Amino acid sequence: MSKTIAIDPVTRLEGHGKITIQLDDQGEVANAHFHVTQVRGFEKFSEGRPFYEMPSLMARICGICPVSHLIASAKACEAIMSVDIPYTAAQLRRMLNLAQMVQSHALSFFYLSSPDLLLGLDSDPASRHIFGVAQAHPELSRAGIGLRRFGQHIIELLGDKRIHPGWVIPGGVTEPLSAAKRGEILGMLPEAYRNIALGLNWYKQIADQFHAEAQVFANFPSLYMGLLNEDESVEFTDGALRIIDAKGAILENGITAARFPEFIGEAVEPYSYTKFAYYKPLGYPEGSYRVGPLARLNIARSMGTPLADIELKQFKLLALGPVQSSLHYHYARLIDMLYGIERIEEILTDPLILDKHIRAIAGVNRLEGAGQAEAPRGTLMHNYKVDENGLITWANLVIATGQNNNAMNKGVAQAAKHYIKGGQYSEGILNRVEAVVRTFDPCLSCSTHALGQMPLELQLVNCAGEVVDVVRRG
Repeated sequence: MSKTIAIDPVTRLEGHGKITIQLDDQGEVANAHFHVTQVRGFEKFSEGRPFYEMPSLMARICGICPVSHLIASAKACEAIMSVDIPYTAAQLRRMLNLAQMVQSHALSFFYLSSPDLLLGLDSDPASRHIFGVAQAHPELSRAGIGLRRFGQHIIELLGDKRIHPGWVIPGGVTEPLSAAKRGEILGMLPEAYRNIALGLNWYKQIADQFHAEAQVFANFPSLYMGLLNEDESVEFTDGALRIIDAKGAILENGITAARFPEFIGEAVEPYSYTKFAYYKPLGYPEGSYRVGPLARLNIARSMGTPLADIELKQFKLLALGPVQSSLHYHYARLIDMLYGIERIEEILTDPLILDKHIRAIAGVNRLEGAGQAEAPRGTLMHNYKVDENGLITWANLVIATGQNNNAMNKGVAQAAKHYIKGGQYSEGILNRVEAVVRTFDPCLSCSTHALGQMPLELQLVNCAGEVVDVVRRG
């Protein structure tokens, strides 16, 4: 008889989700799905709010990547205001976003994924966590903690709070950078460089041990999308979007936030509260694509900083065209961090970085605006409509996790079909299926905005554990 295997909850990621694996009558995997089981509805309850409140409101979507929401939201508001922010404000925002990227990637790689990589996918789950890593590899765990501290402290110095700073506002930022804070951040850089070098060197030493997993961890052709500068280097805060196909050919280039809806649509599936983004010319699901560290490195010709460019060349040797296996998100994440540290140092040496002209002021000059930025997990887009009084009448958020959603679902199905045979599986096999999702580092709280109703089943169980009644929806 057919059977369903449930991994509930999926562990070591942000938010609440589960995986179901459907076996046929012979015990072979027929299909598998990654379910995002929470719903939050930020788009709906933002309606009626003044547009200038949106950055701080949207930052509350997530405690891991609030800065990316702050920036994308502020950029959408600035489109409504029809203003360009001062140069120094843009540089300060860029540094804030890079600091968040470093701390978020450190959390993903060292805290959530390194237990699998260091201790082994088949290791005892009782010790397969950050504390087990700290005991077995204390120097590496300290490096991860140090990198997360580095990013968080920069956010705190700039925005006065490590989480949900209100420093980014429509028109710029609220306070300039002081010479003392600039000096403090510069003083943190040597340790950050040592820590990321340790992480990169360690990963490259053990990466070949996971060659088998790389073949089935969401390893398939897809499209890729991310932000680039005009010189085709990686960008996190400004720039425009590029989409490439599975062979590396450019499908679209220079997509601004205002034009994003021309190219990207969103589908809804009955098993998840997270939407499924797709490239409109190819339709859904054929137009599904990936974003985030792997996509950024696949579309870019350079990182734009010396040390990260050396690593990018090594990364691109992994494949003749775009790197397809999502296991390599881990390596890409480390390269992102190295780039972030280098770029922060460059920004701090900008002679205008202490300038006090950091805000442009305006009211409603357009009734719609969109803003995009790169979050740690990939492209983030905010799109708002307002009335003549500047009150939000409609909002749409396209989140990185929704853009990776189809790839995550295909990935868990690919891994489950490879590892589960004849209905037989172990804890280590199920951990491998979970680990596919962890390579993407999804942010489920950010992404839960789907329309419609997800199927629901309620069971009434008596004191003996027997199901006495069932109510189903959908």
